[in-house]
Amino acid sequence: MLAKRIIPCLDCDLGVPFGRVVKGVRFKEIRYAGIPWELAKEYDKQGADELIFLDITASHERRETMSKVIEKTSENVFMPLTVGGGIRSLKDARTAFNAGADKVSVNTAAIKNPDLIHEISKYFGTQACVIAIDAKRRYGREAGREMVDTPQGECWFECSLYGGREFTGIDAIQWAMEAEERGAGDIMLTSMDRDGTKDGFDIELTKAVSNSVNIPVIASGGCGNLEHILEVFKKTNVSAALAASIFHFGEYTVSEVKEYLKKNGVHVRL
Repeated sequence: MLAKRIIPCLDCDLGVPFGRVVKGVRFKEIRYAGIPWELAKEYDKQGADELIFLDITASHERRETMSKVIEKTSENVFMPLTVGGGIRSLKDARTAFNAGADKVSVNTAAIKNPDLIHEISKYFGTQACVIAIDAKRRYGREAGREMVDTPQGECWFECSLYGGREFTGIDAIQWAMEAEERGAGDIMLTSMDRDGTKDGFDIELTKAVSNSVNIPVIASGGCGNLEHILEVFKKTNVSAALAASIFHFGEYTVSEVKEYLKKNGVHVRL
């Protein structure tokens, strides 16, 4: 049995010198949370399985800044590091890998150019290609290329671009399946409705996506306590749970989360 992974996420604003970690609610209401490499070093000590680093204000003009922060973050940590935000091409991916990333996470660029998934997985390996999906609940829909009728009260989940600033009409479940076919190695699935709320993971969304693909799915958005992490592992097929606020602001440590999960029958790496 594969161990379930616990993954802290560093949402980084690189629009300031040297960058800073921030945390928002539903992709808004941003507040300061710490220094990237300092938090990374602490989570490594606590036994995090991986670390996800997201440049939430990405642009080509800050590519050098991003590389320097990745380099400094990866200097003293030994867990796998995933980097996302502004990865638009093989060149961008190579820059991230050269700076110390083990994987790259792509959202907007992959939706706009799905062939990028195949290109990244071909040149750097399937294990290095993570597709990020930021999904929001909708009722009644126009999904993808065709209209889809939904019974009154029944929902679907729409993919967004540019950090939740623009919507696509693309169904998150269908897109996850396509991403897998094109060579994605992981899906990082974030519920926009739950992000930062600490109300718990969106079980319906997470279960639907994780049941539709064979690659690992990382649950993201809404983690507020130990019970939420246990619930997402017990009720869905995800291989990892991502959290930010509970770690950044000292409510729980990674080791506390893992001890709790182990006591409740979840296989984790201690």
